[in-house]
Amino acid sequence: MNIKEYSSNSLSFIGDAVYTLEVRKHFVESRYQASKTLQSLCNKYNSAKGQTRAFNQLNEENFFTVDELEIFKRGRNHITHIPKNGDRLSYETASGIEAIVGYLYLTDKERLKLFFEKIFEKGDENV
Repeated sequence: MNIKEYSSNSLSFIGDAVYTLEVRKHFVESRYQASKTLQSLCNKYNSAKGQTRAFNQLNEENFFTVDELEIFKRGRNHITHIPKNGDRLSYETASGIEAIVGYLYLTDKERLKLFFEKIFEKGDENV
């Protein structure tokens, strides 16, 4: 299947799983062991607000390619439901960045690796 044939919803769905896994892997590899600590740290990155901060950080650094920004817009625009405890802009941005992650997972693992390295290089400054 051609990547352009994937719906933005499908890319976000895959990206959500990959994003969550990469964040969890990062903190486990950083030698955190207590479940409560791991959950707390991961929630800071995996939440809509955390993903929005990550997007803003990378966007300010002009990290994204034109194609990735197009995927972001597609993912951002497919939102139909906002959770009670979230705001629309953060939720849309999170969905857009998840679409980018899904896209990179399917097309460019090296770029995906660089994406997560950039997110984690500033440590807690990003959360």
